[in-house]
Amino acid sequence: QAQPVESGGGLVQPGGSLRLSCAASGFTLGHYAIGWFRQAPGKEREGVSCISMDGSPFYADSVKGRFTISRDNAKNTAYLQMNSLVPEDTAVYYCAADLGRRSFCYIRENEYDYMGQGTQVTVSS
Repeated sequence: QAQPVESGGGLVQPGGSLRLSCAASGFTLGHYAIGWFRQAPGKEREGVSCISMDGSPFYADSVKGRFTISRDNAKNTAYLQMNSLVPEDTAVYYCAADLGRRSFCYIRENEYDYMGQGTQVTVSS
C-alpha cells in the first residue's frame, strides 16, 4: 500500500532546527509533487510547503525564509528543513504525495493522493 512515511520530529527549543524526512513507501517519489502539512492542537490542518516534480518549491507565508523543502529522488525521500523554530510551529507534521505535478504544486490538501501518519514537532523551552 502506498504511503509517505514521516520521521525526524521531536522536541526542540525556540530558535532551534529540525529536519523532517518523508520516505516514499510503495510508490516512486519522483513521479509526485510532495507537500508538507501541519495540524496544531485545536486547529485545522494547514499547508506548509510543497515541491513539484522538477524541484520548484512553494511556501506558506508563515514559514517563508525559515523552512526549506527539498527532494532526493534517488533516495526516494523528501525533506523539510526547519530553522528558527517558534512555539507556534508546534504541530503534527504530515507529508503528502500528489501524482504528476511536474512544474508547480499546491498546498491544498484535496490535491494530494496519499498522506502519511504524521510526526510530532514540539517547540518549547
